[in-house]
Amino acid sequence: MKTSMDCCASNSRTATSRSLPEPAATAPVHDQVPLCGGEFAMGDAFGEGYPADGELPVHTVRLAPYAIDVTAVTVAMFRTFVAESGYVTVAEREGSSAVFHLAVAASRADVAAADPAVPWWLDVRGADWRHPYGPLSDAESSHPVEHVAWDDAVAYCAWAGRRLPTEAEWEYAARGGLDGRRFAWGDELNPGGRWVCNIWQGRFPYENTGDDGHLATAPVRSYPPNGFGLYEVAGNVWEWCADRFAPDYYAHSPSADPQGPESGDRRVMRGGSYLCHHSYCHRYRVAARSANTPASSSGNCGFRTVALSGGRR
Repeated sequence: MKTSMDCCASNSRTATSRSLPEPAATAPVHDQVPLCGGEFAMGDAFGEGYPADGELPVHTVRLAPYAIDVTAVTVAMFRTFVAESGYVTVAEREGSSAVFHLAVAASRADVAAADPAVPWWLDVRGADWRHPYGPLSDAESSHPVEHVAWDDAVAYCAWAGRRLPTEAEWEYAARGGLDGRRFAWGDELNPGGRWVCNIWQGRFPYENTGDDGHLATAPVRSYPPNGFGLYEVAGNVWEWCADRFAPDYYAHSPSADPQGPESGDRRVMRGGSYLCHHSYCHRYRVAARSANTPASSSGNCGFRTVALSGGRR
């Protein structure tokens, strides 16, 4: 039976007004791939999505050229941003963030009671991008940065002279030239019996067999890239997009460079995370969508960026 709930944290915080950081004196170098743009079929060609996510109808989209990061922004990249700008993330200002229950590294006193709707998520005091599983953990430089709210991702972009991809740009890039396929690499989850993305194996949410070698995040570039050279566009961490979310948007979105709805209190997330599993949240499919409020953070959400030139935002 399909459900509209997902493995994202139910950590919906209200955004607060905060000025964006000044641009970096020297723009950081992003390893990116230029895409010529073009036309593709956006949406779920297999009818496998959750109705509330709005993956239908499949519709033709035309995109102008743009350039997108080959990996999610890493802890090392985000550390440089914070050191140079003095930026403080939402999770740091709030004092806590959502951590998956099997990954918590904190004393009992720092762990709040679980939300009954999503009991695998715990609100952990001291969990943030530096300490992804709680105050007794340290972030690894080569891993994607976690516990970044949409507001934090936008702040990084302002400093780096970048922007978040639109949802259409994200899906086109993630497909890697494989139009109408289920995954970024084809239609089979484990081609040749190999794990090619970091998702849950075992019985969600209580037992992870670790067949792919990871309970939580993997370092970027751990799995084969897609046809455009992008890494980990399925699993590992959810990635924020620029667009507001509406489940009915595909029914009336423009065909050229869609920018998302003009209103809405949630922002789109794409790609799934290390917690996705076919029994509960199979949003590692390339057409899958989810959303959260701009001030929400969790231990399975990050972002990648797009160059300002060659794009509309």
